[in-house]
Amino acid sequence: MRRPAYAANPDLGFQIAPLIDVVFVILVFFMALAAQIRIERILQTKLPGVAIAEGPVEFVDEQWLSIDESGNVLLNDEPYDSALDPSLPRLTATLMRLKESSDAAKSKVVVTLMSHPDSRYERTIDVLNALSVAGITAVTFTTTSEPEL
Repeated sequence: MRRPAYAANPDLGFQIAPLIDVVFVILVFFMALAAQIRIERILQTKLPGVAIAEGPVEFVDEQWLSIDESGNVLLNDEPYDSALDPSLPRLTATLMRLKESSDAAKSKVVVTLMSHPDSRYERTIDVLNALSVAGITAVTFTTTSEPEL
């Protein structure tokens, strides 16, 4: 049986056909990329980067104050002070820090006051006094639970 000629010499030399295939694939890739760059230039699109605002951007910092039926005050579901203390010193100090930090960040503080229907009216007045001492004037009222998002 006779052996093929290439079996005797395993070194076939430099193969140009695969190289041409790869060059054509790269050429097609760059041609497609060039077409996209031209379209991007026509549409005036730009890559994301740092945006410079024309004016101040207003971020609203909303806090939830709730009063339960026994008179306990909760700020964002965290209890503050005793239910019997009308001065609410811990809540007032926290609200003052909140107001100072929002003023430093140039953002607006909005407080939503949610009173239980069976809570005492005087307790709502105590919370409003604490908000007044802290200098927070944007207050909204609700009697239902926090809305579901």
